[in-house]
Amino acid sequence: MPPLLQNLRWPRPAHLFILLSYLALSLVPWIRILLDNPVRDGWQILGIEIAAWTAVWAVFKRPAYFHWLLIPAFMALPTEIYLLAFYGQGISTHHLGILAETSPVEALEFLGGTVWTMLAVMAGVAAWWVMTFRAARQTRGLDWQGASRWVALALLGGFALLAAYAWEFGAGKIPSASASASAPAQAGDGSRGAHATGWPLPPLPQWARPPVHFKSFIDSWPFGLAARGIDFYRERRYLAQLNETSRHFRFGADQPGADDVPETIVLVIGESSRQDRWSLFGYGRETNPLLAREANLVPLPDVITAVSATRLSVPVIISRKPARQSLKDGFSEKSFITAYKEAGFRTWWLSNQISFGKFDTPVSVFAREADVVQFTNLGGFSDKSTLDEVLFEPLRVAMADRTPKKLIVLHTLGSHWNYSQRHPQAFDRWQPSLFGIDKPVYTDIAIKPRLNNSYDNTILYTDWFLAQVLDRLKSARQPAALLYVADHGQTLYDGACRIAFHGHNTQYEFRVPAFMWYSEQYGDRYPDKVRQLHRHRKAKLATENMFHTLLDMADIRYPADRLEWSFLSPTFKRHTRWVDSYGWTDYDNATLKGDCREVIAKKPKKRR
Repeated sequence: MPPLLQNLRWPRPAHLFILLSYLALSLVPWIRILLDNPVRDGWQILGIEIAAWTAVWAVFKRPAYFHWLLIPAFMALPTEIYLLAFYGQGISTHHLGILAETSPVEALEFLGGTVWTMLAVMAGVAAWWVMTFRAARQTRGLDWQGASRWVALALLGGFALLAAYAWEFGAGKIPSASASASAPAQAGDGSRGAHATGWPLPPLPQWARPPVHFKSFIDSWPFGLAARGIDFYRERRYLAQLNETSRHFRFGADQPGADDVPETIVLVIGESSRQDRWSLFGYGRETNPLLAREANLVPLPDVITAVSATRLSVPVIISRKPARQSLKDGFSEKSFITAYKEAGFRTWWLSNQISFGKFDTPVSVFAREADVVQFTNLGGFSDKSTLDEVLFEPLRVAMADRTPKKLIVLHTLGSHWNYSQRHPQAFDRWQPSLFGIDKPVYTDIAIKPRLNNSYDNTILYTDWFLAQVLDRLKSARQPAALLYVADHGQTLYDGACRIAFHGHNTQYEFRVPAFMWYSEQYGDRYPDKVRQLHRHRKAKLATENMFHTLLDMADIRYPADRLEWSFLSPTFKRHTRWVDSYGWTDYDNATLKGDCREVIAKKPKKRR
């Protein structure tokens, strides 16, 4: 044998097994490349992973001492890979919320026949961890000894001091890839500091701040999983803070003349649905062929939402939060769900949206008033996600519950972008569409025809979804009523308009589809409410009317209720419909500007 090979020390098999196991964990973010998805900030993620492994090895000295820390990463690995493969994203704060709030029974119902496959995979991963741990215990060849370890610890200590200083006193803001350098500092971006000590020290200079951002740490693996846990903890704290303002609130509601007759009330909250794209309201394309055939369905053609953002509009729909307070976080009252609970109803919130995040937590604080809360969306908004039909199974379970009085809320993903990922291929009726295009450039106005076709296909799918829900209610042969209303609409490069989606000030976003359906048994139970529904079907309504109408649907009363805001009441009166368009604007006293149809308040007439 050559002398060079005689002197070369080959790694022991145990060492290779440990190192390759850790390398496999670290390569998880790069699975996206195999799925034709780019790894954003890849160099930052790589640097973070190297630094994290260095830190852990330096502090604990040998793998046998820190291998316990990797249990969450090993056990979460199958879920991470599954979400990356099917939804284009890894475990998020929302997914941690689902895991924390799903009971074993609900998990078994959701997994169905795949539960045995999942258990087998988890057993295999657990065995992998045990074998790696055993190898780590039996070897000392990977111990980090010598002066280099102490140098690394000194550097880590210095970094920790800088990080603590920046946390306390703030630091120059690092612009993310999606923000401009001139963007103002936002609350919670770390530039202002906690100032818990009260010491008047200056913030950390920009040059001393590490050139990475928290998002890259979250995307790393395996230690990024701890960052996701911290993010989840923050969201839970924020949720608790929002909930604290209304914790002791009660409506004092009841159902006069309550009996044991089964009764089911359903609210379906639509997403990003535009009223003039529903053939139910006169659109040329037949986007609502099934709903149009429903005998007891009453369209509400003139409904306005106050603001074109889900986190701000939904609270106005489900609580007494005034439209002109919708831009403020939190509310001192609870939603209509609590009023139903006080009146003896069992309540469900079944959602295909997200539970946590800056756009979602203000809604989920109301959702958690329900007796049963389920968030079923395993994807996201801009990425692939579960279709709304995933709500059918929890709906079936809710309707099978023995409680006679039920309130069920279905919060759908509806027509949220990316439109082509909101329906299966069977509903890709109008073409050319965006179906099959994973990440279309939505800012490119050249995709306008495809974008509009895909949007109409989402409405067609919504029609099918709602018709399926109605079929389930009809088959129960009990008093039942359903109210559908969308949170806001969409602008779709209309005419010469060069803007799309929502968050603008256009009529397309403020006018939303809505209807009420009732079973024959409900009509027999509440004949006067049905008469008033037909009488007021063309009234000028706003999402502020929905809370009061929802309680009136089950004849629920409470002190100081406002029946004049319910369109099922003979005392109904029209009120000012405010929209957030260049300040609070009276929608019915405004003009519409250009192809974008921006809502502009009319100037008051000068007195002579």
